[in-house]
Amino acid sequence: MAERHFRPLENLRTLAAHQARFVVIGGYAAVLHGTALVTFDADICPDPDPTNLKRLCAALKDMDARLRTSTDPDGVPFDCTASFLSRMSVLNLVTDNGPLDLSFRPAASDGYEDLAVNARDIDIGGFVIKVAALDDVIRSKEMVGRGKDTAALPHLYALRDELAARENPPSRRKRPKEKS
Repeated sequence: MAERHFRPLENLRTLAAHQARFVVIGGYAAVLHGTALVTFDADICPDPDPTNLKRLCAALKDMDARLRTSTDPDGVPFDCTASFLSRMSVLNLVTDNGPLDLSFRPAASDGYEDLAVNARDIDIGGFVIKVAALDDVIRSKEMVGRGKDTAALPHLYALRDELAARENPPSRRKRPKEKS
C-alpha cells in the first residue's frame, strides 16, 4: 500500500462532504485553536445517531479507513457499518490521509452532545466543522494525564490566556481632563 501522509483537512473535508456530524477533539482541536504543538493524528467525537453513523461509514469507506494496529502499518480492513460503530467506544483508524481516531465518549465529556454545546464552528478551507472548546480539550488532557497530554497542558493554558486576553482586552483608562 502507498505511504500515507498526515492530511487531516482532507479527512475532515470528506466527513463534511458526507454531512457527518462530529466534533474535532484532542491535539488537532488544539492546533485548530492556534497552538504551535504538533500532532500526528486527528481525533473526532461523532454523533452516535444511527443516521449519522451511516454517513460516517460512507465517509470512512471513501477514505479507505482501516483499523490501525501496531503490527500492520497499513491497517486491517473492517466491515464498517452503523451497527458496528454503535458498539464502539474508541476506534483507531488509518486512512489514505493518515491516522484518524474516533472517540464516542472522550475523557471528561459525555460525548457528542456534551461537546457540541461549547464547540466552535470553524471554517477551514471552505467548509465548516465543529471544534471542541479549548477548555474541553484542556479538561480531557488533564483527566487522561498521559505524559504527552501533561506536557501539552502549559502550552494550552497559555493559549487559553492569550485567547481570553484577545477577546477581553483590558479596558483603556480614561485620561483625566486637563484644567484650562
